[in-house]
Order: sequence, then structure tokens, then C-alpha cells
Amino acid sequence: MAIIEVDNLVKRYGDTAVVDGVSFAVEEGEIFGILGPNGAGKTTTVECIEGLRSPDGGTIRVGGLDPRRDEDELRQLLGAQLQESDLPDKLQVGEAMELYSSFYRHPADWRQLIETLRLTDKIGTQFRRLSGGQKQRLSIALALIGNPKVAVLDELTTGLDPQARRDVWDLIEVIRARGVTILLVTHFMEEAERLCDRLALINAGKVVAVDSPAGLVSSVDDRQRIRFRPSAPIDHALLTALPEVIAVERAGGQLIVTGTGDLLLAVTTTLARNRVVAADLRVEQTSLDDAFVALTGRPIDH
Repeated sequence: MAIIEVDNLVKRYGDTAVVDGVSFAVEEGEIFGILGPNGAGKTTTVECIEGLRSPDGGTIRVGGLDPRRDEDELRQLLGAQLQESDLPDKLQVGEAMELYSSFYRHPADWRQLIETLRLTDKIGTQFRRLSGGQKQRLSIALALIGNPKVAVLDELTTGLDPQARRDVWDLIEVIRARGVTILLVTHFMEEAERLCDRLALINAGKVVAVDSPAGLVSSVDDRQRIRFRPSAPIDHALLTALPEVIAVERAGGQLIVTGTGDLLLAVTTTLARNRVVAADLRVEQTSLDDAFVALTGRPIDH
């Protein structure tokens, strides 16, 4: 059942349509990603969903609500991540949680929430003294304080170091386990692959494709490549005879086997049967980054 429905959304600034006919639906309980380069129209799309901007065309429904017409009700249903500049430097973590709790009819227990987000020891700490990762965890807490059914997280891990980013990813999965539907805006491929059940690829204000990360990759190229150095000569015909194998080629001392399906098992089983060891074995396959370039004609960081 769709909890967010976006149909033919258009948003213009002057003569430029920064969102140009965007359509997608988000199922209840999933992590749905909006993936695209900077300037693709991702943030404008979610700001229309949040009711922060008025569309110039199309329709949006969040839990059956119109974000502009039903603004007050939407605030009780949808929680949005805050940008850093939205909090005063001297505001303490506990004060921020108390303040934002007062905005909702049925707020969550904020002390329990910050315990889940590992901020209990920061209750008396001013916002300016938090690390980047702690600020992001606080922004998640504030997005969840109203017990929302939907949380919108926009470029949540930008600027974080790799470990802090992975810590936030773990927290997002905990949030989803609480039954919250998550709309995640990102331009990080690894983030999208790790977290998202489905993705809308957006480029130049248009949706290019909607599918699971694996589905997007397989729609472009579902082939795999296995590279290895055989410990002894092997007849290529033994490998090309396998139904999973498309081609076998030699590159110096390496063999490169291209194929589909359970290619790795098929090849290693055949090698073992013929007493050949695959040294320096590496499996390569099309990535989400490759799929994005193939579907949009441009790299994500363009």
C-alpha cells in the first residue's frame, strides 16, 4: 500500500522546470531512495512532499493528505530532518528535544529516543559542541520526535567521515525496524545500495527509472566477470561449455570468464574437478554507479 504518491509533479523557477513530470509511489514500511546528482531536483521534490514548496503542476498525497491543503495534519504524520543551520548554536540537546516535543499531539518519549540514538550523555551539551555525527543523530531524533509514519532524510550523511556515515546507516535501519517509512535523498551510491529497498533515479528534473538497486543494475547489464590466475593450464572449452558462461579470454597470465547467474560456483566447481586452483580470484560486476551512467548518460558527481 502506497503511503506517498507523487504524480506528474512539476516545479518551475522562471522558465526553468527544475522538477519536470516526476512520478513515483512509496510503499508503507520501505526505505525509498531518491538518487541523483546535485541540481537534479531531488530536494525540490521532497520539499513539495513536505509542503514547504507549492507545485506548479501534478498531485502529491502523503497518507491520503494533500501537503499544502492539509498542512497541519501532515505535520503529525511526517517528520523531516533539519539542516544544521536550523538550530541555535547554544541550544542544548535536551532543550531541543523538549521544544520539538511540544509541537506534536502525541510525541515520542524523547529520552528513550535519544537513548536509541546514543545521545543520552549529550543531553546538556550545546549544539555547537556536537560532532558532525552527533549533529546528524540529533537531526534524526528531531525528525522522529512526533512519532511520524514517514521520515524524510535529505543528504543525511554529507560531510561525515566514513565511520560516522556507517553509524548513521545503522541507525536508519533501526528506525525502519520501528515501522517508520523512510524517504531518503542521497547522491551516495554506496548509501543507496546499502539502505534502499527501491530507488528513483532523477536526472535534470525527470525520473529516469524506479526499481530496486539490484533491478536497476540488472536492467543495464546482469553479467559478471571473474578474473583469476589458474595454477595449471585448463582447456577453455571446459568453461565455455558451462551454461552460466558467455565468454572466456586470456589476459597475460589471467583468465577472464564472463557470464551470468551463479557463475562463481559453476566456475570454481569446474576448476576444482580438474585440480586447478584459482589464484588472485576477483569477481567484478556492474555497479549501481555504472547503471546510473548507462541510464542517464552522466556520472553522479557531474
